[in-house]
Amino acid sequence: MFRFEEPAYLYLLLLLPLLAIFYLYSNYRKRKAIRRFGDPELMASLMPGVSKYRPDVKFTLVWITVGLFSVLLARPQFGSKLETVKRQGIEVIIALDISNSMLAQDVQPSRLEKAKRLVSQLVDKMQNDKVGMIVFAGDAFTQLPITSDYISAKMFLETITPSLISKQGTAIGAAIDLATRSFTPQEGVGKTVILITDGENHEGGVDEAINRATEKGIQVNVLGVGSPDGSPIPAEGGNDYRRDQDGNVIVTRLNEQMCQEVAQKGKGIYVRVDNTNNAQKTISKEIDKLAKADVETKVYTDFNEQFQAVAWIILILLLGEMLILESKNPLFRNIHLFSKK
Repeated sequence: MFRFEEPAYLYLLLLLPLLAIFYLYSNYRKRKAIRRFGDPELMASLMPGVSKYRPDVKFTLVWITVGLFSVLLARPQFGSKLETVKRQGIEVIIALDISNSMLAQDVQPSRLEKAKRLVSQLVDKMQNDKVGMIVFAGDAFTQLPITSDYISAKMFLETITPSLISKQGTAIGAAIDLATRSFTPQEGVGKTVILITDGENHEGGVDEAINRATEKGIQVNVLGVGSPDGSPIPAEGGNDYRRDQDGNVIVTRLNEQMCQEVAQKGKGIYVRVDNTNNAQKTISKEIDKLAKADVETKVYTDFNEQFQAVAWIILILLLGEMLILESKNPLFRNIHLFSKK
């Protein structure tokens, strides 16, 4: 397992393209200045000691050194041992509605984007818990199997868009069933489903799915995104709104009653998501009430520092840069002149 202990220093790599651009621009200005004094080939013959390629080689060595130095500061490490660690935590499966109605903007910047930010904040609050993600519209599928890898969870979260599922609808029952099957078989650990939806156009089988979840001790919480007053759905690639077959603008409304019923039957809570962070705080308090148990997680331990190898490479490159002169070696230049005679 490879990692960086201080990954923030890798931002120094952004200096590399700037250095390259500056060097190329400097060479351009230098060649332009030489042309003002005369023919470049004639000028080169008058300056036999000047090397054409050695400055480029020296810059390349410095350029590589700067990149490696940023890697050195980031402290590269290799994990040499995989261990199973037990930590006190819970298991959370987030079921996120990605139907087209979630593109409505009655919650800013949109229902879906607000929901994704909320999930990101929930993940940030987790420490020893496990999290998984399910997305659903007309169908439901696993976006991220349950894991304690929060970095991957946030990466997968960013890739979620309505285009992941072509079949439209709101298959809440299918999402709850899939979530129920996605938990680990470990007993004694608190397990909860956080259903995030606007609740519109839900399919059948919801009550049966909730019963199957609660029978296994799984709590179902619901976060309702949107406004009961409704909002039009922006059309893709334009400033207009989506319309039905008759040309009327489609207005999507939060089905708050359905969301409340699902939460009540799932022995959880219902919270409406608005433009504040109240929903995230409320649901965090609710899941904190769940029983925490020893959650087994496989992690790499005994990370070994690898900066020594990088430091040696940097030292060799710097020595090479110092030893390479910008002008040609006088010995080789004399041999070249003698051969011409």
